[in-house]
Amino acid sequence: MAQKTSLAQEAILPEIDFANSNNVIATPDEIALVQPVPQPKDYFVQRDGMLFAGSHVLADLWGAQNLDNQELIERALRAAIEACGATLLHINLHTFTEGGGVSGVAVLAESHISVHTWPERQFAAFDIFMCGGCDPEKALPVLRAHFQPTDMQVNLHRRGIVA
Repeated sequence: MAQKTSLAQEAILPEIDFANSNNVIATPDEIALVQPVPQPKDYFVQRDGMLFAGSHVLADLWGAQNLDNQELIERALRAAIEACGATLLHINLHTFTEGGGVSGVAVLAESHISVHTWPERQFAAFDIFMCGGCDPEKALPVLRAHFQPTDMQVNLHRRGIVA
């Protein structure tokens, strides 16, 4: 018959008389065995006395340039993401025929930026949704610099308002 051994006897844990001691002494190796329990991170935003999921900026660019240039659009997206303090996961862009519009999305750890362009109308629509500490409004000067619109209409929406 096999003899039962405790973890302390197997030298995994020290044997401690908890009944007679308020102090627990552990070696650094034993402390390393204890891993902190990760706490879920809350990416909701607390700003202006409100709690909400994120900010959604809708930007319509009129009289805009370079709206058929997929490479420039990707550079603009990357620069806007950096300006907002966001984390890029993936960009996917599609050009519709030679000289046609471009549609696409930059998927972010904090949400997304999507774009749809109509070069024949000199119009582009950008949706910039971000949660956490990112500020989607910081993308606006970047978009203005890259596409030089004559008019820019911007709407800001707070999504998922809790309080």
